[in-house]
Amino acid sequence: MASYDEKKAAWVLEAGTYYIRVGNSSRTTKVAAALNLKETVVTVQGKNLFPADDAPQELSKAGVTPYSYEGEAEEKAAAKQIDICSKCIKTETVVYSETPEAFPAYEGEKLTAADVKSGKATLKDLVSQLTVEEMAAVCNGTADGLGQEGFIGSSSDMAPGAAGDTTSILLEDRGIYNTILADGPAGLRLIPHFVVDADGKMVSSGNPLEDAFNKNEIEVPEGGTEYFQYCTAIPVAALLAQSWNMDLIRKCGDIVGKEMEEFHISVWLAPGMNIHRNPLCGRNFEYYSEDPLVAGMCAAADTRGIQSHAGIGTSIKHFAANNQEDNRMYVNEHISERAMREIYLKGFEIAVKTAQPMTIMSSYNLVNGVHTANSHDLLTAAARDEWGFAGYVMTDWGTSEDMSGLFAYKYNLKYGHSTSRECVLAGNDLQMPGQQGNRQEIVASVADGTLPLGQLQTCAYRILNVVLQSLAYDDCKPYGDQFDLEEAVTVTKA
Repeated sequence: MASYDEKKAAWVLEAGTYYIRVGNSSRTTKVAAALNLKETVVTVQGKNLFPADDAPQELSKAGVTPYSYEGEAEEKAAAKQIDICSKCIKTETVVYSETPEAFPAYEGEKLTAADVKSGKATLKDLVSQLTVEEMAAVCNGTADGLGQEGFIGSSSDMAPGAAGDTTSILLEDRGIYNTILADGPAGLRLIPHFVVDADGKMVSSGNPLEDAFNKNEIEVPEGGTEYFQYCTAIPVAALLAQSWNMDLIRKCGDIVGKEMEEFHISVWLAPGMNIHRNPLCGRNFEYYSEDPLVAGMCAAADTRGIQSHAGIGTSIKHFAANNQEDNRMYVNEHISERAMREIYLKGFEIAVKTAQPMTIMSSYNLVNGVHTANSHDLLTAAARDEWGFAGYVMTDWGTSEDMSGLFAYKYNLKYGHSTSRECVLAGNDLQMPGQQGNRQEIVASVADGTLPLGQLQTCAYRILNVVLQSLAYDDCKPYGDQFDLEEAVTVTKA
């Protein structure tokens, strides 16, 4: 019930009476109880992170008569009175992280994943041995000219139709496997029908987009094999949210989780949880609600269902304020600090604190003139320092590449696109689907001193920390088991 006070840069529970209403619509509620708080409490002291570049005009209640109905005053007077102890309310002050120092160099023998898993050395020790070029590859997907070709939305050689992979460049020397990332959100999205030749290479009709949607028949060559991999279509997010049934949503996550195990998918690029701000948004069906509390609860339930399976996880998206599809790669959203926190971030905060998704996907858009993919305040200060997010952040596909030829040919690009160097500086660990230019920019930025080595090492560490817990390894466990999660909010039918 706390609200964000921009002047105090804090979440505040204001002194006063909070009425609890029960009903099945906003016009049929009745007052059931009154919570009385005698003293104002600062629940979380932080700092303002999203200064408005063009201050939005806000509605005011001044001069407006609130809605009421006959008997409301009597209901309030007769309501059960519950006094809240202000000194019993948990309070905290956020400690914000600084630029990470370079990892101490491990001078011993070349370390492998097995050394880390056995406790012989730490993951930081292993990362300290990696070259800048190796870490730049770790922080990029595999559709970057390193022997794997891909296209947007389907750039995995390991699982046809999956969206992409993390790098396998460290497999031979370090025993670090790649992991597969598959899209959603209404179930696992893979190519249902494909053909491989006698050498095991997938046969294409010449148009990968048409192959992905099974529009072309592909002839099976001599010695080749035809494969089918059908996945369950679960209800879309907007419909699931209308059920108000968190147990049901968790079961849907469990269905997807079982199929991820079957197809060796480590990360599901879902759930989508942006706010239903405009009915014209082309992907509202992929998002849960106009209410951030409902969106956060649903995403947490879905994530818990997925992550009850060993070695797999979700990527909650698109972080944040991705509320339209038209020009979504270059639109600049003007949002006040309070609106950003109470509406557009609150669902993500709930999902992180109650479910710890394995990854977060940043969005394409800008917020108050800053690309979300390059926003340290969003990806590190808010998600990690304030909420305790422990996984890695990845870009949406093509975020740090010049995609103007594909997506923005009809727009005057006022802001341009985000950059690889600033992604790493912001804590956007993995750039997808990856290209040589991303790696080259990272290497050059470390060389010229504009990208601290410790920052690159930290991004590589976070990616590899998740990879080593993935189902690529036989000893993997459910990802969420390592966290002391806040109790998830549940809705139970009476």
